[in-house]
Amino acid sequence: MKSKSLTFLLLIFLTCSCALSAIDPIERIDPPFWWTGMKNNKLQLMIYGQDISHRSVTIHYPGVRLDSIHQVDNANYLFLDITIGAETPAGTMPIKAGNNIFNYPLYPKPNEERRNQGIGPEDLIYLIMPDRFANGNPQNDIISSMEETSICRDSMYYRHGGDLQGIINHLDYISELGVTAIWCTPEVENNQPVTSYHGYSVTDHYKIDPRLGTNQLYQKYVNLCHQKGLKVIKDVVLNHIGSKHWMVKDLPMSDWLNDPEQHPQSTYNCDPIMDPYGSEKDRLITLKGWIHHSMPDLNTQNKYVQKYLTQNTIWWLTYAGIDGIRFDTYFYNDPEFLTQWASQVKEEFPSVTIFAETWVNGIVKQAFFNGGNTVNRDLDTQIDGITDFQLREAILTMVNKIPQEWKNILTPNIFMNPVYATLAADFVYKSPSYNLAFLDNHDLSRIFSVVGEDVRKLKTALTILLTTNRIPQIYYGTEIGMTGFCNPDGLVRSDFPGGWPNDMENKFTKEGRTTLENEIFHFTKKLANYRKNSDALKSGKMMQFFPMNNIYVYFRYTNNQIVMVVVNSNDHDVYINANDYTERTNAVSVAQNVITGEKINNLKRIPVPAYEAVVFQLE
Repeated sequence: MKSKSLTFLLLIFLTCSCALSAIDPIERIDPPFWWTGMKNNKLQLMIYGQDISHRSVTIHYPGVRLDSIHQVDNANYLFLDITIGAETPAGTMPIKAGNNIFNYPLYPKPNEERRNQGIGPEDLIYLIMPDRFANGNPQNDIISSMEETSICRDSMYYRHGGDLQGIINHLDYISELGVTAIWCTPEVENNQPVTSYHGYSVTDHYKIDPRLGTNQLYQKYVNLCHQKGLKVIKDVVLNHIGSKHWMVKDLPMSDWLNDPEQHPQSTYNCDPIMDPYGSEKDRLITLKGWIHHSMPDLNTQNKYVQKYLTQNTIWWLTYAGIDGIRFDTYFYNDPEFLTQWASQVKEEFPSVTIFAETWVNGIVKQAFFNGGNTVNRDLDTQIDGITDFQLREAILTMVNKIPQEWKNILTPNIFMNPVYATLAADFVYKSPSYNLAFLDNHDLSRIFSVVGEDVRKLKTALTILLTTNRIPQIYYGTEIGMTGFCNPDGLVRSDFPGGWPNDMENKFTKEGRTTLENEIFHFTKKLANYRKNSDALKSGKMMQFFPMNNIYVYFRYTNNQIVMVVVNSNDHDVYINANDYTERTNAVSVAQNVITGEKINNLKRIPVPAYEAVVFQLE
C-alpha cells in the first residue's frame, strides 16, 4: 500500500510537469487533474487561455465523452462538460485546442485506509493558524514573486513565517496533548499585498500558499497526521475570494462576482435569511453584499461558480484524504447552493464531516443552518454540525459571573445556570453531539484573558468543554494559558513561543514552560487523554440535573461506564450526596477523581471545591 501511494505521488508530479509544458494557447485548466472511478462521473473543466473560445476544442480518450462546450462573456475562457465512464483507464487525456495539445492527467481514485474518515464526538480538535504556530522552513518565509514580501514578527498584521513543516515538526506534541484532529485556518494561496497571513483571501483555489509549503507537502502533512492517529479538517471559504485572485484580474463573466455597487456592503446579519417577514432587499444585502473591500463576493447563484467551488472541495478531499470541512462564513452564501454543495460532497464522501461557521445570536438561529430541517425551514442543509457560539457564551457566563447575574435569554427573570439552560434546548438539533464546542478561536478573545487569568475559571471552562456532549475544539496555546483580546483580531494570533529557531523560550517543552503554564498544560493533557479513552465521554448519553444551590451536576454514561461532572459555582466548598442522583448512581460504590486519582468511598459526602468543576469516574 505504501509503495502504491509513492507511485501515485510520483505520477502526479511527473504528469503535471508534462501538462504544464504545453501551455500555449491553454494557460490553465481547473481542476488541474481529476480521477477515474468517482461516484459522480461528470466533470466541468474551466479552460483559460488567450482567445481560447475562438479555437476548436476536442477530446478523444477511451471512456471519456465531451458533452458540451460553453462559451462565456470572456473569450479567454471555455467550460467543458465531460463524462468519465466507469471503465475509463487512468492515464493522460489529450485536450486539443486548435493546433495545440494539453495533456490532462486522470488518476485512479485513491482508496488507501485512513482517508476521509470523518470527525465525530470521539474527537478533540486543535485549531492552528499556520503562520503563527511554528516555522519549520525559514527558506520559504519570503517569496520574491508574491505581493507581500515582508516578514515582521513584531507586527500582528504582517506574516511571521509559520508553515506546514512547522506543524509537522510538532505533531508529537499535539498528539501527546490528547488531540485527535487538527483544523488549520486556510492553507491555500493568499497572494494579497497586506494581511495575507490569515488565509481567508484565497487567490488560487488549487494551490497551497508557497510560504506555507507546497501541495505535495500538504498531502504529506495529511498522511503523517493519519499515521499518528490524527485527523485533518480543511477550512473552506466559498463566499468570497481575495482581490488579487488570478481570476479577478480577468473575470470569466460579468456576474462571476456580486456587484458591490448594486449590493451595499453586508450587514453581517443572518436575520434576513430566516425572517419569515423579511424583505428581499435585506436578504440580498446579506447574501450578495461584500464583507470587506479586499474580499470580492462570489455570486454563488451562478451555475459555473457553483460547479467550480464544489469541484474544488471534492478535489482537495480526493487529493489529500481530508477528514472534515469547516465552512467559513456559511450563512452569507446562497442557501440552495449550500444544500447542493453539501449533497454532492456527501455523495462522493459520505463519511466526511461538515461543520458550518454560524456566528449568530440565538440557539434557534444556529439550528436554522444545521442539518435535518428541525425548525420548519423546508430545507435540509445536510450540515453535520454548527460552531456552537451559544454554548460558548453560556460557559463564559457561568464561569465569569456570579449566580445572581445568570440571566439567560431563555429565562430572563430567573437566575438559571446558563449551560444547563443551553443544553436543555438541544431538541432543536438533529445531532447536537456533532456541534463544535469551543472557548475561543482566531476571531475571539483568548479564554484565559476572558476569565481574568484565573486558573480555576479556566479549568472549569475546559472541564465543561471536554466532558459535555459536543465535539470540543481548543485553540493553539490555550493549553499553556496564552492571552490576548480580539480588539483588534491580531492580538489573539500571537506566535506559539518556541516555534521559531531563535525564540528565547520554548513552550513546547516542560522545561521551557513556567510553573503556571505547566499546571494548565498538564490539566488539559490529563483530561483530554482521559476523554480520549473514555467511552462515556466519547459516545455516551448525557443526563443533567436541574441546578440547585448553585451546583450543576451532569452525567455521561454507557452501559459500562459512568462519568459524573460537578460544577460548584459557590464561593465555598460543598459536599454532594450521590443519593440525590440515583437515576445514574444507584449501583455505584466508589467515585474516583479523574484528575487527582483520589478515590472517595463515602458517596454521601463527595467534596467539590469553591468555583471549581470536578470530574468523577463512578465504579
